[in-house]
Amino acid sequence: MDQPGPGPRRTTTSEQLRVWRDFVETTEALRSRLSSRLQAESSLSSSDYAVLLALHDADGHCLRSSALADAVGWERSRLSHQVGRMERRGLVARKGGRSAGVALTDDGAATFRRASVAHLRAVRQLFVDALTDDQLAAAGEIAAALRSALDRPES
Repeated sequence: MDQPGPGPRRTTTSEQLRVWRDFVETTEALRSRLSSRLQAESSLSSSDYAVLLALHDADGHCLRSSALADAVGWERSRLSHQVGRMERRGLVARKGGRSAGVALTDDGAATFRRASVAHLRAVRQLFVDALTDDQLAAAGEIAAALRSALDRPES
């Protein structure tokens, strides 16, 4: 098996491109289906859920805005708009001014708990149950390899 990393320049084969397209199309279809079910079953968008999850997992259920933006992988301006919408719905509260921090409210925590039950059921049905144990392990290895490559500085 080819090892990633620097080396002679190679062209991408048609088989490699087919696998890439299959991977992208399947991941997008899975994300879309999970997002649709989350919205239908809990009235939360996948963006709402990402913010609630990050706050739920944080110490004290509160994060500085910059740390929350990093946790969900967004630009600060996108996060600010999302937090504003969620704040109006009572799911989160800003603490100490606009840039200081965002906290999970009691309502937000309860909404997250309810949504998680249905969301985790959908993850099991659409992802876990579709794979054998060996395939699931391979998917984990693939995700770890991709994450490692993405975390390396670009040259």
